[in-house]
Amino acid sequence: MLPGRLESGDDICSDCAGIKTRLTCDKCGRERERFRGGHCIVCVVESELVELLRPNDPPDLRLKRLVSILTAVDRPASIHTWLHSNGGVSAELLRRMGNREIALSHEAFDALPKTASVEHLRAILTHNGILPAQDDRQLAMFQQWLGERLQQLEATPEIHSQIERFGRWHHLSRLLAESSETKNMNYAVRSAKQEITEAGKFLSWVLDAHGQTSATLGQVHIDEYLSSGPSTRKHIRNFVRYLAREMTITGLDVPVRLAQTMPMMTQKQRMEHIKTVMEAVNVNESTRVAGLIFLLFGIPIGRLCMMTIDQLKVRPTGITIKIGAHPAPIPDALIPPFLTYLNMRDSAGTVNTESNWLFPGSRAGRHKAPETLLHQLRGSMGIDIQGVRNRTIRGLVEEVDPTSLSRMLGYSKQIMSKHGSAATVPWSSYVIDKNPRYAKEKPSSQ
Repeated sequence: MLPGRLESGDDICSDCAGIKTRLTCDKCGRERERFRGGHCIVCVVESELVELLRPNDPPDLRLKRLVSILTAVDRPASIHTWLHSNGGVSAELLRRMGNREIALSHEAFDALPKTASVEHLRAILTHNGILPAQDDRQLAMFQQWLGERLQQLEATPEIHSQIERFGRWHHLSRLLAESSETKNMNYAVRSAKQEITEAGKFLSWVLDAHGQTSATLGQVHIDEYLSSGPSTRKHIRNFVRYLAREMTITGLDVPVRLAQTMPMMTQKQRMEHIKTVMEAVNVNESTRVAGLIFLLFGIPIGRLCMMTIDQLKVRPTGITIKIGAHPAPIPDALIPPFLTYLNMRDSAGTVNTESNWLFPGSRAGRHKAPETLLHQLRGSMGIDIQGVRNRTIRGLVEEVDPTSLSRMLGYSKQIMSKHGSAATVPWSSYVIDKNPRYAKEKPSSQ
């Protein structure tokens, strides 16, 4: 420890500074700031954890390891805060584990109330190998939610049967085939839940208002339902198309609701946003770096949260970022925040250690939640998400053809072509202009 300071600003030890206050822990003897009762924060946290978890009564190596993990973090004060915040809910969970009321199994945690504290503790145990890894926690929670939802519909078999098939054979089978490494499962699960919920509401409305079931409904019922309620009703589209396909009913569909306007900021406004992010030294480093990546490439927030550390490559010549098939360079002027952040990634000093996510979340083994990053970019940085994304993509398609851009950034060709058309860029003639195979077929200008 260097608690003293010279007039020059250099830090010096307590002896040189003439500090007489004891700066060693009475328990471990290490030179650390005293936190409570002459003990340092590490010893205080360790004592509290041992009292709660009782790893030696009876001996349980898994609980002993948990104590070691939580006391070895770079910021042990965060563990103390976690134990004593929110009315001591986390401490009570640990106490019940110490009393052997809560077994160290996913089944035991599934039986507990679905709270953030429960899932946070489960994530710590899973991330550190104390609980076995699950293929995808979001998927497991979706299966549990679907079972509860179907149980609620058992009183109406005509609705229950269709929602069960839609939930299990359409959504669940699709989610099981997806990989959480390449897809934002949080978004996919929330979208599936919304479609299933809205499908149930639609079938209930058809039954109550018209006495019809899925086997007898017509397009007139769909049109009436969509026109007489909130915009969330549009989420029955996939369900209606599923019904039409499974029951071979023709003429049923839900039209796509096209946006009346496309939010679009100017390039000057986008550059002002980049300047603001670069100058916001009082803002969290992860928010600044995420904001710069978004402003440069306009990738969806869900994908941005799921970026991994190996997608950034630091070389003597600069930094590249791989979003699609090919790496793209980070402009030299924007490199400093990236280098600073890579040396001090958020949450790496708490329970989310050894994480490969570029933006680790507060929960062990997880990336930052898209909702959290959205709030940070909008609230801390004042970024117009949709306006920036449309302007960024529009600017890129004015310089690069849609096919190459889709490979570089991982966008679909349809999205790139749509923005290219809106920007009046004639990329449809790009192949003919550049490919000698078609050059002689072009009509003469004379």
